[in-house]
Amino acid sequence: MPTPIELYYWPTPNGWKISVALEEMGLPYNLHLVDISAGDQFKPEFLKISPNNKMPAITDPEGPDGAPVSLFESGAILQYLARKTGQFYGTTERDRLNVGQWLMWQMGGLGPMAGQTHHFVKYAPLMTPPQDLPYAKERYIKETARLYKVLDGQLARNAWVAGDFYSIADMAIYGWASLWEGQKQTLEDKPHMARWLEAMASRPAVARGMALALEKRQALQKDREAMRGMFKDTKA
Repeated sequence: MPTPIELYYWPTPNGWKISVALEEMGLPYNLHLVDISAGDQFKPEFLKISPNNKMPAITDPEGPDGAPVSLFESGAILQYLARKTGQFYGTTERDRLNVGQWLMWQMGGLGPMAGQTHHFVKYAPLMTPPQDLPYAKERYIKETARLYKVLDGQLARNAWVAGDFYSIADMAIYGWASLWEGQKQTLEDKPHMARWLEAMASRPAVARGMALALEKRQALQKDREAMRGMFKDTKA
């Protein structure tokens, strides 16, 4: 059995990408919770692994050429794990190009825009003083809706995001897309996205990855002070 990967994680859409991937790929891992509400992401020992003070991150004791490697940025971790295992990256160079472009679409588009939607809809109003900004909310809700229409169009032509095969692109997108209701979105005009969401939720490995330490997320959402504590560089 491979030596376990060290997973630095918190139950967020970015964290779920890697917990889902590890479960799908059947890779053993040790869990290290990075409590972003308590500022764990700023601790020196974590910054040595993830200098951008963001989770998830991993350390693989059996990296390239058998030497340990640490990685941050969820997209880079997904690509690494897919190459390491030979899974969920397609079988041809054209497949890998499709996976790559949709992975970048999530990293550069859906993740940041949906993340800003969450921030201005859920968290900013809890700051001191409250930051309830209608323009910001409307801007990011609309841009998130546009991106989901792009996704729906792609899924109208394909069973999965990158084609007729399940891939790390699906894993990257699902965590964010699964929170569509909290992003003030609708699926009424996105039937293909709705079909894909059901297919993703039905996968046992996805369910296990999404359930990892989920109680921590649920507790955080009930703790207004902890939510404010996530934003160390803001007045909260």
